[in-house]
Amino acid sequence: MRKDQAGFTLVEIAIVLVIIGLLLGGVLKGQELINSAKVKNFANDFRNIPLFIYGYQDKFRTLPGDDPNVVAHIGAGGAGTDASVQIAGATVGNGVINGDWWSTNAGDESFVFWQHVRRANLAAGTTNTADPTYPPTNSDGGRIGIESGTNVAANQYISGLTGTYVLCSAGILGKFAKQLDTNMDDGNPFTGSMRATRGQPNARANAAECAVAGQPAACAAAVDDAQAYTVCMAF
Repeated sequence: MRKDQAGFTLVEIAIVLVIIGLLLGGVLKGQELINSAKVKNFANDFRNIPLFIYGYQDKFRTLPGDDPNVVAHIGAGGAGTDASVQIAGATVGNGVINGDWWSTNAGDESFVFWQHVRRANLAAGTTNTADPTYPPTNSDGGRIGIESGTNVAANQYISGLTGTYVLCSAGILGKFAKQLDTNMDDGNPFTGSMRATRGQPNARANAAECAVAGQPAACAAAVDDAQAYTVCMAF
């Protein structure tokens, strides 16, 4: 006696394939939206932080971090480490944000910069320099920092960048660094006012790693999408 054999018709198979295609398309589109949002967050850091400087200058006619009258301007603060930090020495009030952008030293103007702009209600975040969450980070958890620019190559974190200030953001994947540069500069992470270098901030030994001239093997001729970079912008 012949038994009927059950199976999928071509129409049913086609419907399943369409559904699978829609699901895959949705996943890819969702990932694209997530990536775009992340790049937008990185870009907002580079756009908004310069406004902290200009806002502070507009209110107090001096630079955050370099303010010689910081207590009068933003208050003494609470007891202990939350008190407003005023840098001592001849460099205070000289119109320069001294110190490396990645500094964790409360004796550096580049580090107390963040306390000053936060206590002036220009930026969000703790004002306690001893708090582990005090150093600002980007949406991927990489360190953000600022320092005064210089034309002296030996003092540049990324060679070739010239500007009054240099703002850096670390731990940015290469694929995001390229998109960020396309959105904000010339589309080449090794030229222009925004540039990238491989790795995390630690010392100025990184300065020549992705220099515009030469581009050594460690940097490669093109940005590696899967590697982490520090992106800096001069302004």
